[in-house]
Amino acid sequence: MPGQFSGKQGLVLGVANRRSIAWAIARALAAEGAELAFTYQGERIESGVRELADSVSSPLVTSCDVRSDEDVERVFEEVGKAFGGGLDLLVHSVAFAAQEDLAGRFTDTSRDNFWLALDVSAYSLVTCARAAEPLMEARGGGSIVTMTYLGGERAVPHYNVMGVAKAALDASVRYLAWDLGQKNIRVNAISAGPVRTLAARSIAGFPTMEAIVEERSPLHRPIDADDVGTAATYLLSDAARNVTATTLYVDGGYHSMGM
Repeated sequence: MPGQFSGKQGLVLGVANRRSIAWAIARALAAEGAELAFTYQGERIESGVRELADSVSSPLVTSCDVRSDEDVERVFEEVGKAFGGGLDLLVHSVAFAAQEDLAGRFTDTSRDNFWLALDVSAYSLVTCARAAEPLMEARGGGSIVTMTYLGGERAVPHYNVMGVAKAALDASVRYLAWDLGQKNIRVNAISAGPVRTLAARSIAGFPTMEAIVEERSPLHRPIDADDVGTAATYLLSDAARNVTATTLYVDGGYHSMGM
């Protein structure tokens, strides 16, 4: 039987390796029939991303510097050509903060590093959504999913400027959902609990975060990337056709707890 995404075409930003949340989402979408294009950031991970993309028969793998409007526009032009002028799905799993800002005090964040984190982690969703809009409009609508975290709502030690960037990302989801809703384009976020990814390893005290969430969440169990992939397929699917401007928590219920 054809999968729920048969005939759908999507772009996935943020795959770094096979442990990436973006790859878990891509794998789940591909298993349900989606045709996917991928971006990568930097030559260091290019070969790995191409290998993963080949495993799901991707028609397009291209570099993308999300800090460059011109580069983002180029990527979506390539996507439009590869997908016959349209786009149904966009997965935005992009974030960055300087290593020194994910330890110590938030107070010590430099001005340049503050804007770097917000540019890559939050504004990149805005510029990608803007570039995706005409392609999704050509298909009669579309769905966008981004990755956030509870550190944008509450202070999480050592998450620091990334928490501020996630707060900006959360607000961006709501405003983009309003702007794009009239064109039947939905914008949602997933807030996952601690998942062991390459990016997570750069956060000081990550193992402690993992242990606390597992101990205090109602379900008392760890979160893995496949849990996030399954949640994303729901938000991107027609089953969620009336769900937009929403954050779906995949954290075992930890976000609901006061202590």
